[in-house]
Amino acid sequence: MTTAGDIMHHGAQWIPAHETLDRAAQLMRELNVGALPISDENERLCGILTDRDIVVGCVAMGHDPAEITAGQMAHGTPRWIEASADVGEVLQEMRGHQIRRLPVIENKRLVGMISEADLAEHLGEDQIAAFTESVYARTTPPGH
Repeated sequence: MTTAGDIMHHGAQWIPAHETLDRAAQLMRELNVGALPISDENERLCGILTDRDIVVGCVAMGHDPAEITAGQMAHGTPRWIEASADVGEVLQEMRGHQIRRLPVIENKRLVGMISEADLAEHLGEDQIAAFTESVYARTTPPGH
């Protein structure tokens, strides 16, 4: 059985909720990633911050990324998966919530991240096609 732990990218790093978006952008550059899980003061997942969130939700709105924190950008219920979960559960979670990145947790701590690239590397063509179709499916009919 292939698990989330088998296909995840190891070495994922938190951005603490109190850190500013400019620091988050620097960390993304250093790690060569486009998303960072956001941790609360107890190192528990409280959201995910993407490079797009910084650009669209902060910079394009005329806000200063040195004054906005990662925690202020955390919205909704964060999704995650246990490292021991079967790859089918990973796909179900990502498809069901139409998400492209999924933090992997073990013993209530971040141990990795699964991205579309990880799926493409480890899954068969049929599984990738089904995932892609469901995540990128049009949510409204054309012309609406």
